[in-house]
Amino acid sequence: MADPKVKTAARPAKSARVPRSAYTRAEVSEIFHRFSLQRPEPRGELEYVNAFTLLVAVVLSAQATDAGVNKATRGLFAAADTPAKMLALGEEKVAHYIRTIGLWRNKAKNVIALSQALINDHDGIVPGDLDELVKLPGVGRKTANVVLNMAFGKPTMAVDTHIFRIANRIKLAPGATPEAVERHLLKIIPAEYLLHAHHWLILHGRYICKARKPDCPACIIADLCKWDEKTCSIPAPIIPLAPNGYTPA
Repeated sequence: MADPKVKTAARPAKSARVPRSAYTRAEVSEIFHRFSLQRPEPRGELEYVNAFTLLVAVVLSAQATDAGVNKATRGLFAAADTPAKMLALGEEKVAHYIRTIGLWRNKAKNVIALSQALINDHDGIVPGDLDELVKLPGVGRKTANVVLNMAFGKPTMAVDTHIFRIANRIKLAPGATPEAVERHLLKIIPAEYLLHAHHWLILHGRYICKARKPDCPACIIADLCKWDEKTCSIPAPIIPLAPNGYTPA
């Protein structure tokens, strides 16, 4: 019988098990190879003219559609396409331009604040560094990764709602948080596909692997897909599409 006075060493807590991808390296490579054939040079759907306007557009896109943001920013960017011009425009006029976008009052404050921060800390130039970008008002990790990818050509993974859904639904890169999914995708996607991977996944999620009623018959990776509820296992033919949207090239 064990002596009740003798304390036994506590067992180390089990570390949380990280879910693995359901795909082999060859399958992951084939998925992105097909995406590359369908859209060799994918692009985001936000309209911008330089790194600053891209940054502003992405900040404004939170809880808004790209189409809605584009409608608002055409006039805004014609009036102010640099941090200095945005400051000169002022919060009230910025708010007027973007009033059709959700949370427009708060976003107008952030646009002015980040413009001021860029002037104060970066000589009015958008930094090409993740740590510096996320210090800016209204800029989170996803926004920073979009800017780094689109404005600076860096192979980042900006995990939005579409990518998070796809990564977990089809078991490509399961993760409980966007950051976990980001790390997982960066680990498994072949280097030659990383630059465009986040655009391919976003467009696939927006037009094919949708939140409601995924269009499995139109999916070019239906045969590879591991989703338990997919309605088709025959891949759609690979037809070259426009860089964004879902129209033939």
